[in-house]
Amino acid sequence: MGKKKLHIALFFGGNSSEHDVSKRSARNVYDGLDKNKYEVSVFMFAKNGYLLGNKDSMRIFNGEDEDQVLAEIMPKVDFSNPLANIQNISEVKDIDVFYPVIHGNMGEDGTVQGLFRLLNKPWIGSGVASSGVSFDKDLTKQLLTLHGVRNTKYVVVTPENRADFSYEKCSQKLGQVLFIKPARQGSSVGIYKVKNAAEFERALNDAFNYDYKVMVEEAIQNPREVECSVLGNRQPKASKLGAIEIPTGDEFYDYNNKFVDASGVVFDLPVDLPKDLAAEITQMSLDAFRILDNRGLARMDFLVDENNVPYFGEVNTLPGFTNISLYPQLWKVSGINYSDLLDQLIQLAIDEFNDNAKLHYDFVELGQEKLPDSLQKD
Repeated sequence: MGKKKLHIALFFGGNSSEHDVSKRSARNVYDGLDKNKYEVSVFMFAKNGYLLGNKDSMRIFNGEDEDQVLAEIMPKVDFSNPLANIQNISEVKDIDVFYPVIHGNMGEDGTVQGLFRLLNKPWIGSGVASSGVSFDKDLTKQLLTLHGVRNTKYVVVTPENRADFSYEKCSQKLGQVLFIKPARQGSSVGIYKVKNAAEFERALNDAFNYDYKVMVEEAIQNPREVECSVLGNRQPKASKLGAIEIPTGDEFYDYNNKFVDASGVVFDLPVDLPKDLAAEITQMSLDAFRILDNRGLARMDFLVDENNVPYFGEVNTLPGFTNISLYPQLWKVSGINYSDLLDQLIQLAIDEFNDNAKLHYDFVELGQEKLPDSLQKD
């Protein structure tokens, strides 16, 4: 009798702007998981936040129109059940490991990680707090600055303080060219490069559609985009480095370059950098992984200026796994193929779960409450 297969529950979709990207990543992960080792069930979060069961998720996986499947299902859902949105997890039995392939909101921000923790099962990737902090570009930068990891200067604009941050004021502090970014959003959604007051106001208006906390960030002159993939738990290892060259005329590596039309993008994998620069970026990646308390996997993104000074850009705790995604590509050129990478991520999830199971949460029964004299009732 053969060894029992591990049952992996693949979660994808989500009610974020990266819904379709997640579907592509999940398809690749599903195909890459060795079916001799794993039984795989799939669960898709629809754009409305409802979790489809394995059977209906497979229908969408296999090409059925998502909106039509939803239109068929939703009228039958009993929303008086407080667990209605997630009840379909119980459609399959004996899940061993949860694998979220959900980018952005509700996937990378600690939300599903909290669900997995409540269900008391291993999951791939960072914990609840680490995910939440890493997804928030402002909190990430605050922590890294505190620990001496170089990153770009910025200010945070909210609807409440917007009147205090005109283009003129921001440009005096940060330079004429500015980047506008929602603090908690991914895949370059809602990001703008602005050079005057009119562009600044338009960009802020749109960015506030995605978050109530918006970063206004300095621009690095003629930067190179360099990436590093990190793998591990408490003793992480870094991949070789990669660089991205976008088509001439494009302002930055945007959503279109990443997911729609990457035909003009050049991936330099691995990239040949000066030895000292490569070593510095690698060390910054590992330092950031530890400072942010990341687990399993993360892709670290950097900007390198004209003087070969690297600036930490952001961390992606659930990076893309599409055909052109950098996280698996960087490990491929570093000697770990896609299927082996998935095996390692699953084992890291199990290791982290087992480590946490050793922690004690003892409690002491309080017994009869005794109040101080000053609080005694008359």
